[in-house]
Order: sequence, then C-alpha cells, then structure tokens
Amino acid sequence: MQLSPERCRPMSSTASEMKEACPANSDEMELLHGSTRLSSPEQVRRRVSGNSSADGSPRICRQQSFGRDIGHAAAETYLITRLSFNLLGYLGVGYRWITRLLALACYAMLLMPGFLQVAYLYFFSSQVMRSIVYGGHPRNRLDLYIPPTNDGLKPVVVFVTGGAWIIGYKAWGSLLGLQLAERDIIVACLDYRNFPQGTISDMVSDAAQGISFVCNNISAFGGDPNRIYLMGQSAGAHISSCALFEQAIKESRGESISWSVSQIKAYFGLSGGYNLFNLVEHFHNRGLYRSIFLSIMEGEESFEQFSPEVRLKDLSVRKAAALLPYITLFHGSADYSIPPEASKTFTDALRAAEVKAELVIYKGKTHTDLFLQDPLRGGNDELFDHIVSMIHADDSYALRNDAVAPPRKRLVPEFLLKLAGKVSPF
Repeated sequence: MQLSPERCRPMSSTASEMKEACPANSDEMELLHGSTRLSSPEQVRRRVSGNSSADGSPRICRQQSFGRDIGHAAAETYLITRLSFNLLGYLGVGYRWITRLLALACYAMLLMPGFLQVAYLYFFSSQVMRSIVYGGHPRNRLDLYIPPTNDGLKPVVVFVTGGAWIIGYKAWGSLLGLQLAERDIIVACLDYRNFPQGTISDMVSDAAQGISFVCNNISAFGGDPNRIYLMGQSAGAHISSCALFEQAIKESRGESISWSVSQIKAYFGLSGGYNLFNLVEHFHNRGLYRSIFLSIMEGEESFEQFSPEVRLKDLSVRKAAALLPYITLFHGSADYSIPPEASKTFTDALRAAEVKAELVIYKGKTHTDLFLQDPLRGGNDELFDHIVSMIHADDSYALRNDAVAPPRKRLVPEFLLKLAGKVSPF
C-alpha cells in the first residue's frame, strides 16, 4: 500500500461523474449504471473493449476534480454518521450503550492513524472504482479494488462486509480490498440494504444480485470469471452464506438463475454466525435485543430459512449441498461478539452433509483482531496469507511473487493497537 502519484489520481466515483468525464461513451455508462440491457458477459466485454488502451486493457475515464472527490468524501461521511445514529435509535441509549459508545469512540480514535491512511487511498487512489451500480435500489452499489498491473485476467474476491445487519457498508472492506489488490487480486466490496431499510431477505437478495453482477461482468474490469471467490465477515458472512445456499437450492430445483454456484471456486466465512436459533439469546445479552433481532430476521418463523447450518439437516436440501464449493471458516478463539462455536458447529454440519469444509481457529484472536488490528499491524498476517495462498494455489507464478512480496506496511503503532484491543467494545 505504498503511495505514488500515479496510483493516487482522483477518479470518478459515481456513474454521473463518469458521464461528465466521458459524455460521449454511452456503453461505458450503461455498464456503470448496471443497465439491464447488458444481458451477457460477451456484450459487456465487447462494449468495454471498444474503448481499450494501447495494451488492450479497458480504458477507465478519470475525473481530475479534487473538489468532486471532496464532495464525495463528505457524502460518504454523512452516510456513515446517519447509519451510526440509526443503530443508536434502534438499540436505545441506556447505560449499557452509552458506555459502549464511549468505548467505540476511544477504539476508533486509537486506530485513527491507520483509518486516515486507508480513507485517503479509498477516496483518491486510481486503483479504487467506487459505487458501481449493480441493482435498482439506492444501496445496490459496489466498490472495485483493481491491482496495479494489467497482465492478464485476475482472480476475484466478492466481499460482503459486516455491521450487525444495521450498519454494514461497502467501505468497511477497503483495507482488505487494498491489500489483496497489491497481491494481484481484484476485490468487489458489496453494499446492501441494512435494517431498517430492509430485512434479512432484502439483504440476501441484494448480496445475490451483487454476486450475479460480478459473475457476469467482472471480465470487463480485468477479472477472471472462472476464478471468483466469495467471502463475508461477521453479519456479512451470514448474509453471503445464505445467498450461496439459496442459489444452490434454486439451481438444484432447476429454477431460472442469473449466476451459478459452480462459478464460485471457494467460500471464506470470517467470524460469522450460521444458526440464528443459537445466536438470538447471545445477541440479546450483548445488547442487540431480541425484539430488534426478530425484526431484522423477519420473526422466529424465518430462523430456519436463514440458518444455513439448520437447513443442511433437511434431506431435501442435500442435493443442493452437493453443489456448494469448498468452504473455509475462520474464527478467533477469543471472539465474544460471535462465539467460535458458531463456526465449529457449522463446519460439523457441512461435513455431515459431505460438503468439503475446513475450520481455522486463531488462538487468542477477537472479533476485530482478524479483520482490523492484524491488518493495521502490517507485516505477516496468518489469515491474509492463508486466503492469498488458497486463491493463488493453482498459479505458480503468483505464488513465486507472493514469496518475495515486501511485508505489508504498518499503519498503526503497536502500543495504540494494544490499547485499542483493551478498550474495544466488540
């Protein structure tokens, strides 16, 4: 994540800005708007390739307007603030939440040196394409993190962020996206409707639509449609696993589909929960009260439908289970937000259904260690290295490059990371 003038040119973040930068090219505008007229990957490739650079790579128009990017940054900040107040409004502001809010503020301040560096890259790096439209709802947007080289098609990770189903946001995946892009991997971070904008079925539908967009269009952005990986973190792991299961069930029943589970090479679930029956009381005791959780999940009668672990016990779903890709679940042993038993029992259920599954438990790691503190620490990171090695397993050239890759830059001093771990409300 080294900064350079070439990589930090401001670029257009929305389709309207791209239109101003390149008004003559209606086909590129259709792609960025997620037009339903782009009915096949071949159409997308043809329309973008008609505007390629000398080396044959798709030409992306960039708007050289500092003021426009500042405006976009302000809009993003407003959205994040509004989501935070939504969370407080639904959880209530009692003693428990006042103390947790103060702890969260201290936690964020301690990690602010790293957050500011990541935010700068997110808003101003030419490797980041922000807010590409993939569906008809306002939150149906995704960010693409593009590797600095364009020597052939790249593997792709579709990432669904967490946020307690209430404050999930695509920018939460920016650190992961930037770091994976440095290893020659394209990352698509999906945004989706949160509660109260939508309930769990809306979130799963949005995730499935975003995955479909990537599967059908990623080749136009330099991605390999035959090397797509799906990943989710925390609530995003739950949502993405539900989307994957729903798709497998549709496919097993012969229903009409816009993407196939066979297009997903592997699934990575990070610190997720996959059985709502086992989580409702745990979340209630931690402040995500039962009444709110039931509203998000559309009542207890919907728990089975949105609990992949439970659905695996249904013999009628076994045919769909056979379609699932290789699944790897990661969890910290000291995770108190979602206990590691959630991944353990899901792994057992997957194996009982003869799905190839692997469980990796990181001793002493908390809910945020794996996703925030460790990546901000720089250097070697077991989780990051594990994911990269799996994605590059069949690419000897990429593995050789990984072996000599420089250590990742430290973004936050160690003493601040340790203090943040002590005050973390997660």
